[in-house]
Amino acid sequence: MQDRQITLSRFLTASPKQVWRAWTDAALLPQWFGPEGFVCKTHEIDLREGGLWRFDMIGPDGTVWPNRHRFTRHDAPRRLEFLMDGDDADEVPIEVEVILQPSGTGTQITQIMTLPTPEARDNALAFGADVMGQTTLAKLDALLQRL
Repeated sequence: MQDRQITLSRFLTASPKQVWRAWTDAALLPQWFGPEGFVCKTHEIDLREGGLWRFDMIGPDGTVWPNRHRFTRHDAPRRLEFLMDGDDADEVPIEVEVILQPSGTGTQITQIMTLPTPEARDNALAFGADVMGQTTLAKLDALLQRL
């Protein structure tokens, strides 16, 4: 399965409870989610277990990517899981696990994305999903510092 996974990790200067809030508060999540330079336009948002977030990710050049996150597990404030796809019922989703671990004065966040195939993982890495994912976590950290 590791040949299908991309793992991101970062130390955040906030408590797990604060990080959890940034993931599960409908007013906060769209503010930081997505790579640097990208914005989210929400169409529907219910961040509870069993809920979903439908949104467009809009790139710096105006390119629009439809997105859907279906939240499958909440274990506050330790673990969040969701299925991520392009809002297409025929698309095999990416499975995402977000793990929050207390660490000193903050939180170690680990995000594991399991793609459908090794080729899908290789394609994601080729367009910089790991680097862009790190900029997303940096945006999360910046938001947490403002709260």
